[in-house]
Amino acid sequence: MKINEDLNRLSQDQRLYQLEVPVIGLTGGIASGKTTVSHKLQEKGFAVINADHLVKDIYALPETLKFITTEFPDVIKDGEIQFPLLRQYVFSNIENKVKIENFIYDRLAQAFKAAFNKLDHPKMIIYDVPLLFEKNLQHLFDMTVLVYAPREIQRTRLMKRDNVLEKMADSMLKSQMDIEEKKLKADFIIDNSKSDSELAEEINRLIHKLQIH
Repeated sequence: MKINEDLNRLSQDQRLYQLEVPVIGLTGGIASGKTTVSHKLQEKGFAVINADHLVKDIYALPETLKFITTEFPDVIKDGEIQFPLLRQYVFSNIENKVKIENFIYDRLAQAFKAAFNKLDHPKMIIYDVPLLFEKNLQHLFDMTVLVYAPREIQRTRLMKRDNVLEKMADSMLKSQMDIEEKKLKADFIIDNSKSDSELAEEINRLIHKLQIH
């Protein structure tokens, strides 16, 4: 794969985790379709690291279970974290959300580097990270890509996907930066509000931008 050298916008010391290769930040809103796009890019041979997968690995650590047991004992049953209940704690109370996010993010760099070291010397990394703009990380990426869907579509998809009521869906959506604000910040927009075939065309547009043809 020959990458477009125009993507090499940052020096190594400016880049996320001081990586030697360009890092493309792939983000979106809840239920905007970011995971679908991430999978499609991986299928086409791009090196993708998924922040949600890293977070799941962190949640599997004994120290995380100990932390959750201490801070939120009500979400532990038979020695395991009950994630639907933990989600309610997170999205109903901002202090809970901050406390858990801080614990996870303190361990994310190490998890990322471990995932990167498993890859076969990629010339570019696509980092799938939901809270890219919320955490003000955009300056650490050579390029940011937003998977976009309007709020109404997000809400409908979220209610169906997670089997939650509209009130909970709105609470979850409000926990992130509004998708329209993210749209103004991103370098590249993938519109995922239409058909599957149109999404495929949008992904091909991105690939054309990333590669030399």
